[in-house]
Amino acid sequence: MTDPILVSHKLCPYVQRAAIALAEKGVAFERRDVDLASKPDWFKRISPLGKTPVLLVDGTAIFESAVILEYLEETQSAPLHPATPLARAEHRAWIEFGSAILNDIAGLYGAPDQGTFAAKVNALRAKFERVEQRLTGPCFDGARFSLVDAVFGPVFRYFDAFDRVGEFGILAGLSKIAAWRETLGERPSIKNAVAPDYPRLLWNFLRARKSHLSRLMEERIAA
Repeated sequence: MTDPILVSHKLCPYVQRAAIALAEKGVAFERRDVDLASKPDWFKRISPLGKTPVLLVDGTAIFESAVILEYLEETQSAPLHPATPLARAEHRAWIEFGSAILNDIAGLYGAPDQGTFAAKVNALRAKFERVEQRLTGPCFDGARFSLVDAVFGPVFRYFDAFDRVGEFGILAGLSKIAAWRETLGERPSIKNAVAPDYPRLLWNFLRARKSHLSRLMEERIAA
């Protein structure tokens, strides 16, 4: 069996989930980046939805991050899900909640005007308040790192960029969220899930959206 190949995009948070899980389980893998703006034919053949990540395992393509994570749980040691069915189901639900937060983040950085931007700020604030109520720390569910942590590590990367622009109040005063964010930011698997040029690439991506956030970024740069 050859090492699996993680087909990825440098900015994709869903790719990062898979990379984190692979690293936590000690699985050697090759990473192969693609340009989603100009998809090569070989990528179109293995990704029916045209999205990353795709995990190639002995020639078989596994697509969709949730499916990849479950495959790794079934086939590799060092489980990242809890031991009991009920706890696993709850964690899967919070993983979906993390995906909903990513959707709101996309709405935030793509918001065309201040009103839409403010609505997304409020939506994100409400979601993080719910997470704050559930957190037990230092990881999502106590001391043990789980797939929920693997999902939220990439979420907080966006806030590293947002914090450079201004304080929007999304995470303000959420002490357990702040401690969790710091814990995840120091985790080697999360640090190494992106390339060193990720902050620059993300910043340039956000600036190019022609959105309300983009205009705030330009004002910050000009100040």
